Amino acid sequence: MKRIFIIGFMGAGKTSVGRSLALRMNLSYIDTDYYIEKRYRKKVSEIFATEGEASFREIERRILLEISEFENIVIATGGGLPCFNDNMRLMNEKGITVYLDVPVEELASRLRTSKITRPVLNKRSGEDLVQFINDSLSVRKPFYEQASIWYHAGNSYTDDDIEQLVKALDAL
Repeated sequence: MKRIFIIGFMGAGKTSVGRSLALRMNLSYIDTDYYIEKRYRKKVSEIFATEGEASFREIERRILLEISEFENIVIATGGGLPCFNDNMRLMNEKGITVYLDVPVEELASRLRTSKITRPVLNKRSGEDLVQFINDSLSVRKPFYEQASIWYHAGNSYTDDDIEQLVKALDAL
């Protein structure tokens, strides 16, 4: 039985890496944000806008409790999921957590092209975006750093990166 949780800041590549790992390891794959959107028939941004962050974090927790019982799966989480409701402890108890640690400047570069799908970034650019990422990471990193595996990523993920992660996971 394998259960792997991919965590990290928005733009870290959780979805891409999660899909690649699942394919390479012959496991199923779930993205928590996508799962929530299908279950609630609303975009995550709509849930935030209409119900607020506290309600969204409760929805995330319920979904995490459900999918953390699935077996032979790679789960890409939302960027904030590990930071609320003791979710990091739960994920570490239920499986292996992988933190995709991406440098701030690289995150900023990736997120500059994602403003359409990430409303929190709509009015941020340049140094304001970098400062937002730094501020957010100062709060989130203590949670992310509780992961079983830290993967220090560069500009993009290659087949070699995925192979290194597979070896690290197999070693645990």
